[in-house]
Amino acid sequence: MKKLNNHFPSILRVTVLCLLTFWICSWNGVMAQDSTATETVIKPRPVTIFDGQFIVDNQTVMVSRKKVLNFAIQHRFGVVSNGRKDLYGIFGPANIRLGFNYTPLNNLDIGFGVSKERFIIDFNAKYALVKQMDIGGWPVSITYFGNIATDTREKKGNFVKPGDRLSFFNQLMIARKITEKLSLQVSPTLTHFNNVEAYRDKDGNIQPKMKNDHFGVSFLGRYKLTEKFHLIANYDQALTKHTTNNPYPNVCMGIEMISTGHSFQIFAGNSGSIVPQYVNFYNQNDYTKGEFLIGFNITRRWNFN
Repeated sequence: MKKLNNHFPSILRVTVLCLLTFWICSWNGVMAQDSTATETVIKPRPVTIFDGQFIVDNQTVMVSRKKVLNFAIQHRFGVVSNGRKDLYGIFGPANIRLGFNYTPLNNLDIGFGVSKERFIIDFNAKYALVKQMDIGGWPVSITYFGNIATDTREKKGNFVKPGDRLSFFNQLMIARKITEKLSLQVSPTLTHFNNVEAYRDKDGNIQPKMKNDHFGVSFLGRYKLTEKFHLIANYDQALTKHTTNNPYPNVCMGIEMISTGHSFQIFAGNSGSIVPQYVNFYNQNDYTKGEFLIGFNITRRWNFN
């Protein structure tokens, strides 16, 4: 008994030391679990491929956030080939479109516009199908754009039925932000006109000058020189071959300047039309002959969130 009593303080010290060590290890384990549980999870975010709703004559894959209103002024001067007669098209026949677009739901944009050319009224919609993500997910963004336009001029001879005034445009846009500075987009397009011009052949039969359906493809790109100043380019190529009046490719290059709530583009191109089906279907300006014109787009955005 005396021998046990001599060792009791040592046994007590060892027991206390073991309990203290166990408690410290348990506390470290709890802290490690808490640290792991509160780790920040990085979620993929959509990539901003372009800053605006369109580049020159074509829509982009971008759809504004919910409850955002866009107002666009699109202007095309006359062709520069007239030289000083009309100050290189500045004082020549011009075309202008005023348009509004609103995003009532996420990924859905709807709008309408009025144009000087043929007194066109158009209604359009754009829906983002998938979006390029910064981490994982889709490597590209895909968006559908479609519109319906009506020629409101008084042409009773050519427009027998109300439906003769209608035209339609469909576009599937595929875009990717290649680098921090370069963004590219390719888009197959389908244009349909209910009514096309006709002629009489040598036998006296009425023949259409062009097909009602027109297939094409467009390419566009943006290169960021700075965060607010960009180079932009647009190209539209017809794929359908018509009997007569085959449209010329639409070639455009320019610059884009952006600020909070505004976007401004100024460029040179060879299409005087603005509504996309008319750009693809009726462009008769030959860029190889210098039949270019100056144009600009101004967009103002309001956020009602």
